[in-house]
Amino acid sequence: MSDPSDHKSPPTAPIEVRFRGGGFAPRPHRWMGPVVFVAVIALLECGTQAGWISALTFPKPSDVLGAFGELWESGLLFQHLMPSLGRLAVGGAIGASLGIAVGVLIGLFSYVRAGMVPVVAAIFPIPKIALLPLFVIWFGIDEASKYALIAFGTFTPTVVATYGAVDNVDRSLIRMGQSFGLSWMSIVRKIVLPGAMPGILSGLRISLAIAIILLVAAEMLGASHGIGAYILQAGSLYDLERLFAGVVILSLLGVTLSAIIGQIERRLLRWRS
Repeated sequence: MSDPSDHKSPPTAPIEVRFRGGGFAPRPHRWMGPVVFVAVIALLECGTQAGWISALTFPKPSDVLGAFGELWESGLLFQHLMPSLGRLAVGGAIGASLGIAVGVLIGLFSYVRAGMVPVVAAIFPIPKIALLPLFVIWFGIDEASKYALIAFGTFTPTVVATYGAVDNVDRSLIRMGQSFGLSWMSIVRKIVLPGAMPGILSGLRISLAIAIILLVAAEMLGASHGIGAYILQAGSLYDLERLFAGVVILSLLGVTLSAIIGQIERRLLRWRS
């Protein structure tokens, strides 16, 4: 009589393990974004054409495109766009650079952290748009108040994102650098800043989105040219086509800034791949 242990079960087929090696890294599907965008626009066009969506509340996308074409042909697009880009560039650059600098100092020095974190925590929840009249009193109705508002609105979220990113740098890498005899500055330059860069760039995405919101608010208060002034003029005339054309310009501006930050991420963070 044979021993049952002599009968071996046939080998099972290998089981495929999902996400092996690549983790949860997303795959690029560049066509999905345009497809969804075109589908939404087509749905809105069909809805407005068929009367499902009232023309009093939402214009036809084709009419918005026509208003955008008139802006381009008349030259008003650049008359409003260029001042807005200048204000956004100056105010955003000031706020982001100061925010990154202060955030890095908070992350590296305990005395700076003890003194600045309560201050940042106190001013971060304040709605920056509510401070616009105060900035007008301080800096006047001209460009300085717009720069200051955008810089202040960009500064606080950049500080929070930056020192949070510095805190999240792997401490084992820092101890490894110390064990190899690297100087303090070398550790900061070669370990801390590269390790914090993903969080800093993610914070910049949010900060620049806030900067666009504050740009529109500042231009609505005291500007003759700018996307915010153009939207305010269209709204006062209840010209929905022009109003939505201005909104589309702001949306494209946000997408463009996000794409620029994405390119910076791919260049600076090649070491992650």
